[in-house]
Amino acid sequence: MRLISFTPDDGALRAGVDADGVAVDLAAAAESLGHKEVAAAARAGVRGMLEAGLDLVRPVAEAVLADSAAAVREGRGWPLAEVRLGPPVPDPGKIICLGLNYRDHADECGLAYPEAPMFFPKYANSLVGTDAVVHPPLETDRVDYEAELAVVIGRRGRRIDARDALGHVAGAMTLNDISARDLQLSNQLWTRGKAIDGFAPCGPALVTLDELGDPQALGIRTRLNGAVMQDGTTADMIFGVATAIAFLSTTMTLEPGDIIATGTPAGVGQSRTPPVFMAEGDVVEVEIDGIGAVRTEIGAFA
Repeated sequence: MRLISFTPDDGALRAGVDADGVAVDLAAAAESLGHKEVAAAARAGVRGMLEAGLDLVRPVAEAVLADSAAAVREGRGWPLAEVRLGPPVPDPGKIICLGLNYRDHADECGLAYPEAPMFFPKYANSLVGTDAVVHPPLETDRVDYEAELAVVIGRRGRRIDARDALGHVAGAMTLNDISARDLQLSNQLWTRGKAIDGFAPCGPALVTLDELGDPQALGIRTRLNGAVMQDGTTADMIFGVATAIAFLSTTMTLEPGDIIATGTPAGVGQSRTPPVFMAEGDVVEVEIDGIGAVRTEIGAFA
């Protein structure tokens, strides 16, 4: 399944599925099929569907996928080109970002590999969907991109065994951990340069693991104004998804909808010679195989 949050021309935020290029309101589809429990979960958004359980949602999603044209005819679906995609999970309880988690990125920074996962928070104010215009703060002139695989928790857990960790994952999405490097490095905890409005574009969908496959075998890349800047693979992570989840769950309970961004490969702007930072009018695209691309325009600094 490809779970999405979207807004059609009526301005109402809806949660549903990408059914072969059609955005389908899953609450409306479930109502029409008599699945009241699924309809209630979908009205609470993608996070509500995760809390209810994907096994509950899946039969309705499969019925929609079998006949997406009917959803359009009946006013429950819209071509993807006619809706605005938001962050798949706009209201997570937590956004946890891993730092320095790719070998080639640590190498380009001249830093030793961490002995345990390093992590820092972002917050829901940073989340935007694909095709958003992001306005960096006036206080920075070093806005950088970071292509990241973000996994979303689907089942609650604490002290999760690494062998069971992927069973707690609902799916994954593409995320750009935009960073104001000067503000980031002015704060030992990095938060000032990371938790900025709009600095976590993500999507275009939350792709469930049964469709995506092995999260450690995905190509990941960044294009800036059409030029490839990052081109890596999730196989290069220092701490894979399962290991990271096991580690994080010793500190905190992971809940459905929580987002874990898993770090970036080599090629970030600050490590280039000369450095490459983004400016007003630039367009950055982050893409992951099997998930899709998130496109962001850098707007006026404000």
